[in-house]
Amino acid sequence: MVGISIEEVFVGIAGNHIKLQPSHGVVAVSSEDREIGEEDIIRVFEASKVVALPPEREIIDVVRRQFIVDGLDGISDPKGMIGVRLELEGTIITGSKTIIRNLYTCIERANLSIAGIFLQPLAASSLALTKDEKSMGIILADIGAGQTTVSVFEQGSLVATSVIPVGGEYITNDIAIGLRTTTEIAEKIKIKHGCAFVDEALEEEVFKVPRIGSNTEKEFSQLELANIIEPRLEEIFELIHAEVNKMGYSEIPGGYVLTGGVVSLPWSIELARLVFQNSVRISIPDYIGVREPQYTTGVGIIKYGFQNVRPQQKRAVASGGSKPKKRPKVEGNSVQSASKESVTDKVKNWIKEFI
Repeated sequence: MVGISIEEVFVGIAGNHIKLQPSHGVVAVSSEDREIGEEDIIRVFEASKVVALPPEREIIDVVRRQFIVDGLDGISDPKGMIGVRLELEGTIITGSKTIIRNLYTCIERANLSIAGIFLQPLAASSLALTKDEKSMGIILADIGAGQTTVSVFEQGSLVATSVIPVGGEYITNDIAIGLRTTTEIAEKIKIKHGCAFVDEALEEEVFKVPRIGSNTEKEFSQLELANIIEPRLEEIFELIHAEVNKMGYSEIPGGYVLTGGVVSLPWSIELARLVFQNSVRISIPDYIGVREPQYTTGVGIIKYGFQNVRPQQKRAVASGGSKPKKRPKVEGNSVQSASKESVTDKVKNWIKEFI
């Protein structure tokens, strides 16, 4: 809308191939006046990555738990402090080398470069969870279309994550089979008329559905639709609860935070509270245009990425990216002329079109 060409992307990755392991790095402070600088922090992060890994594993990221300066622990940002020895206690996130390489290849073939690759639950948590919730202990469940990611946070850190291969597509398929229609129409019906709780569904709310193999339409009520949705959504919540118990965090004090498109269904939070027998809330981004649970992970990746890139990268991202790649000319496209303008001018010109 403002004529800015996207050249770089932040990538979120998840899956059962992801493993977490503790790490520890130690370096001597390099500056003569013993003031810890950005270079020392980068070196201690690199030192914490020196671990023995199987050949099929690759390091995705190192997430800090705390810095230690000359034995003084509990430090979140040591930059500017005086010391001679800097330590980092963190968590190394590793993944399957094959999956990561294939992901890189897909993005590069789309003419994009990768500004950073992050663990998806961590990125989502930067937007979905508060600092107090992470410290107390809480479970974040991101119910996507094809899979559900379950993450456990304790003492401010991610301690466990798992993926269940069930998501909103299963509800859509159930509707398509139950109403004998296409999955495309079933998805639209789920969004427009869906209800997650049979007791709250309206029998008087009716809609017509085109049937597969016929030119006729059949009328259904929201109550009939809810009888299809509730059992499958209840099963998804039960699988989440079972996975949490399997990971050994059944007595987590903060309860559950849900996100993903599925929890947009009316009364889904009430059904979740019945299944989990715990406090439950839904995370929604507080930004214009993305105030829906399905955008939590996407917006979270942007926020987490911007917080975790190095200062020189941050300046490049803020100014619209680094050197743009040469792209083929497209007739009617004003990208070349627009690139000469500043971002501020582009936004001003765009606003003028609506005034």
